[in-house]
Amino acid sequence: MTTIDVSAKPVKTKSLPRFALKQEGERFALVGAWLLLIVIFGILMPDSFLSWRNFSTMFGSQAVLVVLTLGIIIPLTSGDFDLSGASTLTMSTMLIGVLNAREGWPLAPTLVIALAAGVIIGAVNAFFVLYFRIHSLIVTLGVGTFVNGLILWISNSQTISGVSMSLVESVIINRLFGIPLAFFYALILAAVIWYALEYTIAGRRLLFVGRGREVSRLNGIAVDKVRAISFILSGLIAALAGIFYAGMTGSADPLSGLNLLLPAFAAAFLGATTISPGRFNAFGAVISVYFLVTGITGLTMLGADAYVQNLFYGGALVIAVALSQLVRNRQPQEFS
Repeated sequence: MTTIDVSAKPVKTKSLPRFALKQEGERFALVGAWLLLIVIFGILMPDSFLSWRNFSTMFGSQAVLVVLTLGIIIPLTSGDFDLSGASTLTMSTMLIGVLNAREGWPLAPTLVIALAAGVIIGAVNAFFVLYFRIHSLIVTLGVGTFVNGLILWISNSQTISGVSMSLVESVIINRLFGIPLAFFYALILAAVIWYALEYTIAGRRLLFVGRGREVSRLNGIAVDKVRAISFILSGLIAALAGIFYAGMTGSADPLSGLNLLLPAFAAAFLGATTISPGRFNAFGAVISVYFLVTGITGLTMLGADAYVQNLFYGGALVIAVALSQLVRNRQPQEFS
């Protein structure tokens, strides 16, 4: 007869709350660091830095960077890089400048063409990466450089001003709580991407493909299709960022968005260490953008030279990748 020892002591579970606390600490560490930055700069410059005008400017002016970052985290989630995002943004902006400001086209068809250009660039990236099996770094770098040449060609290397005021009003002039509407557009897009990745079949497939393409293929997921869609969505969202950029400035500069590529990747990787550590995620990206921007804004207001921006973004990218690797227990990143 089998006997049961009822005198055995129950297993202690005191470590579980401690483990949960550690997890929550990892999730919101960047939020805490962001708040700490605000407190430090607020102490040093209480009148200027802590003003609502300063925060509304930061929130509104960086909406373009937020949207671009949200675009590039989609292929990153599937295990690919898209280095053409900033070029796509600039192409979208320039098409608006050429068609709307120079040629006098109505705004609606101009915006459709700008978005279509993003879809085409994303599809070209997907074709060369998936059909010829070339690494996404090489393809998107080449495509982005090619697009830059097209931009200089159609613009004659000149800035085009005079974009429709209705776009400018919809992006930056009209405000809610004193913040330009572009900020709220970016938040809505972040919420859509978060919901798609967390609660839709397509989003879960994207995550599975990023974690293991061969395993995903063996489980019946059309891996190439998922990766192709991620490139196309990245191009579409980058083109949307270009529309916002045109609305922010009221003009199209042939070099306008190129300096946003490094900050976008820095924010994307830094965002992978917060909210959902170990994963590229939408709200982590949003928080990362404003963490970086808060640091740069505070240092600039303290009188730091212009080069501090490159130092901050470059250092942030290296540190962000290192931290994301620590979250992953230093497992090799597989971008193939």
